[in-house]
Amino acid sequence: MSTDRVITGFDKTSTGDDVIAGIDLTGRRIVVTGGSSGLGAETARVLAGAGAEITLAVRNLDAGRRAAADVSAKNGNVRVAHLDLNDRASIDAFVSGWEGPLHVLINNAGIMALPGRQLSPEGWELQFATNHLAHFALTVGLHGALAAAGSARVVALTSATHHRSPVVFEDINFEHRPYDGWAAYAQSKTANALFAVEAAKQWADDGITVNAVHPGGIYDTGLLRHVDITPEFQAVVDATEWKTLEQGVATIVFAASSPLMEGVSGKYFADANEAAVDSGDFERGVAPHASDPAAARRLWELSQSWLDAR
Repeated sequence: MSTDRVITGFDKTSTGDDVIAGIDLTGRRIVVTGGSSGLGAETARVLAGAGAEITLAVRNLDAGRRAAADVSAKNGNVRVAHLDLNDRASIDAFVSGWEGPLHVLINNAGIMALPGRQLSPEGWELQFATNHLAHFALTVGLHGALAAAGSARVVALTSATHHRSPVVFEDINFEHRPYDGWAAYAQSKTANALFAVEAAKQWADDGITVNAVHPGGIYDTGLLRHVDITPEFQAVVDATEWKTLEQGVATIVFAASSPLMEGVSGKYFADANEAAVDSGDFERGVAPHASDPAAARRLWELSQSWLDAR
């Protein structure tokens, strides 16, 4: 594991094409969840262009096939597989259907800011269940394939919104406090960052590195489909310096492909640079509660208990 921060010449204006320039991914097999549109589709385009074999793991197969056809028409080898993160049987089917090594898993799919409290079939708050627990199940299920690759990477998408809330272990499902869609989203994004912290320890001997990435604010994605566009929210939108999709995938692509990331694990990245803990920088820093090893261990044990409760 790296002890020094990874600092590069990239910044918030860098694109996926910028960070992958000169990198050859021929022979690398990569899974991107939620790859039918937005960040997932653009990530697939960039990585496929560098020679990787991409699998788009998607809930909507028709949308996934359209995205795959679009990427394949330009460059690369792209296939589509069904994955519904709200269905344990679908996750299990994807895992059992995977054959051979997996070099990179990009946990990109997610939901954000639900207007009201919703629960998964198992009774977990839906954002926590979709954004964290489902990806935990998928990644643990694919552990063997990742280990077989010899030097695999897992990229967990988080968000600067994690600053708004730790994982509230005493009330993850909002049973004893008023439901707040943004707080629930923030909690799930903290969970994504904590997953990287503990997975790095769990799998250090397996040649698997795991890192969390904040892509930045990207307005033109399906992630905002549940957001109530109030005047207050619109004011935030108007005041925010948004990234393009091409800029938004830069940190994802960097974590998935850069030689600078060899052996780096359990870290949080933004603008293709490793974040400082408690820096006071909302967009480029990571909160102590999202990098706390004790919380990461507790979350891992909780998540494993969910997997075991079949």
